[in-house]
Amino acid sequence: MNESSSIQLSKKALKNNIDFIKSRLGDNSEFVSIIKGNAYGHGIEKFVPMSYELGVKSFGVFTGFEAAIALKSLENFDRLLIMGYIDNAELEWAIENDIEFYVFDTDRLNAAIIAALKLKKKAKIHLEVETGMNRTGFGDKDLKRALGMITDNLDSLEIEGFCSHLAGAENIANHYRITRQIAKFSRLRKKLNEKGIGYKKAHLACSAAVMNYPKTIHDLARVGILQYGFWPSKETKMGYCVKNKFPDDPLDQVLSWKSKVMSLKSVKAGEYVGYGTSLLAEQDMKIATVPVGYADGFSRSLSNQGKVLIGGQRMDVVGIVNMNMVVVEVTNLEGVKRGDEVVLIGKQQDKQITVSSFSDLSSQLNYELLTRLPINIPRKIVD
Repeated sequence: MNESSSIQLSKKALKNNIDFIKSRLGDNSEFVSIIKGNAYGHGIEKFVPMSYELGVKSFGVFTGFEAAIALKSLENFDRLLIMGYIDNAELEWAIENDIEFYVFDTDRLNAAIIAALKLKKKAKIHLEVETGMNRTGFGDKDLKRALGMITDNLDSLEIEGFCSHLAGAENIANHYRITRQIAKFSRLRKKLNEKGIGYKKAHLACSAAVMNYPKTIHDLARVGILQYGFWPSKETKMGYCVKNKFPDDPLDQVLSWKSKVMSLKSVKAGEYVGYGTSLLAEQDMKIATVPVGYADGFSRSLSNQGKVLIGGQRMDVVGIVNMNMVVVEVTNLEGVKRGDEVVLIGKQQDKQITVSSFSDLSSQLNYELLTRLPINIPRKIVD
């Protein structure tokens, strides 16, 4: 049975984005592809093998569950890193499969040591420190205790990384906070070096930092949104384009989302369209229904203001977005018929609807809309 919509992934676009990112990182920084949130809605099982074919060998996820999906999708990898949640009971599985993971409190550090001793195999850990995000990471007091535990258990631990996370590098409003974080990270890194605790990779940069704070590009960079062809913020994009006198977007959107016209209907002037009374037909209208709704990730906040492409033209979403349907006005579109392609995100002829278009019309971020695309929408690789 066919789904009501489908997602296409452009391999050509991904290659362009990877090349751009690597040009920013240089030869001395490892590119770790961040695939949390089901690869930002692109689908881990499809996206990871495609990235690997294009030369990406290191991947980062948030959960052990995501790591397991990535592991099944990869024949080989240089690095598979869990940056967030994994049960202590699952650490043995991670160690057995050479999966690395963040350690940000003494409980997890102790559990990692116990699991490594049991398996007689070193746990590959990344020591996360608190620099001002105030989310996860060792604070100064706990870090001192953690360093003592590490020193006493070097036979059980491989310190793959020393890291922290920046609190909003995409916006200039956070500049003071970010610069303080960068300074603190440098101080803590110096402290580790003074204590003789070796680690393989220092990493602080995310997509926004790669673009806005290049000095945060250390031995490794964790890049998410950029690789998919989206900017962390409009501000980041504008800053890059102005600075480099680059009028065109150097990134290409990897994902397209398409459906079809399900039915066509005429509505007389004076009638309401859809649920409630939000849309009154002021003149005779022709409408098309599209079998996609908020259950599919097309937000209800796009009611009476969303756009789709049909027949190479931008058409208005009218009425309330339903769970499984949207209604589009096609009064002035000649020749539209049932089964015609409807582009929700992507290009059709010379027109395009970007994910940014959604955030312009609603309160959703690029990240939010993408990660809300349901897993059951089929993904396929094109070009």
